[in-house]
Amino acid sequence: MPLSPLDIHNKEFTRAFRGYAEDEVNEFLDQIIKDYELIIREKKELEEKVKQMTAQMEHYNTMEDTLQKSIVVAQEAAEEVRRNAQQEAKLIIKEAEKNADRIVNEALAKARKITIEIDALKKQSKVFRNRFKMLVEAQLDLLNADDWDHLMEYDIGLTEIQEQFKLEDEEEFIKNSTSEQGKL
Repeated sequence: MPLSPLDIHNKEFTRAFRGYAEDEVNEFLDQIIKDYELIIREKKELEEKVKQMTAQMEHYNTMEDTLQKSIVVAQEAAEEVRRNAQQEAKLIIKEAEKNADRIVNEALAKARKITIEIDALKKQSKVFRNRFKMLVEAQLDLLNADDWDHLMEYDIGLTEIQEQFKLEDEEEFIKNSTSEQGKL
């Protein structure tokens, strides 16, 4: 066990003949006591600082461990988010591809249907044109027939007979026109 300043102060030396000068020894011991007390005080202060720094170091070590764990957790969470985002992106792409295929197929089907309808309309228009042409030609043939000129040569004085022929020709004309149109 180390000496305390009190131990030094209370130390008594035996006196011997031709010993040291007592005042000088006492002065030197007083100086040693002061220095020793100063050293002990400094030692206590340093020990207190060491305790504080050790506590701070433990606190910082704890914080460091917590931060490292937090970083690991954050990295794992980020990796999980990245994986989920990639999976979600793949699902979105697959869904978009399915929708695109469906839309393209629907558009192709509509295009085919429209093409078929256009072809049918073209055929119908050709048939209508030919029938209409035939009707017009038939009507022109009627107009160009010699019967009209021959009818003009007759001069019957009876207006009733003229009216009768007129009526019959109009009925026949209407009948022929109707039957021609019915064929279309």
